[in-house]
Amino acid sequence: MSTPEEFEDPLSNYEPPEYDDPLHQALAEETVAEISGRPFLTITPDTPIERAVRTLADAEIACLLVAEDYELKGVFSLRDMLDKVADRLPELKGRPVSEFMSAEPVYVQESDSASAAISVMAVIGHRHVPVLDVNDKIAGIVSPQRVTRFLLDRFE
Repeated sequence: MSTPEEFEDPLSNYEPPEYDDPLHQALAEETVAEISGRPFLTITPDTPIERAVRTLADAEIACLLVAEDYELKGVFSLRDMLDKVADRLPELKGRPVSEFMSAEPVYVQESDSASAAISVMAVIGHRHVPVLDVNDKIAGIVSPQRVTRFLLDRFE
């Protein structure tokens, strides 16, 4: 065991990385919070599937966050609608969205690097990724369009 006088800070010789281009630096150092995650729409788990489908269509969006008091319970996307509901909507229309949503979705924190959100989208294959704040409450959603806007802003 070392004494306080013998302690050597392991970061005392740390040299921050140098980047050859601003895009690499932005991906490494900027956070998910820098990617615009708003606006986003939420519905509750007990929302009837017919209303969830109508909300997707009316808002012209591809994904709804399913939440209670801004606590993420799942996502309901166009893919969920097509795979689980579309061919049986008349008989399922009154059932709760919780029966058809993707529960326990992969998410990112606002404080994660921007590259983390892009990695989730690429590796996991999700087009829309919920963003949570430090209290694990919904802060937004990352989409391909929002990532593209983030990247384009760093090119200019």
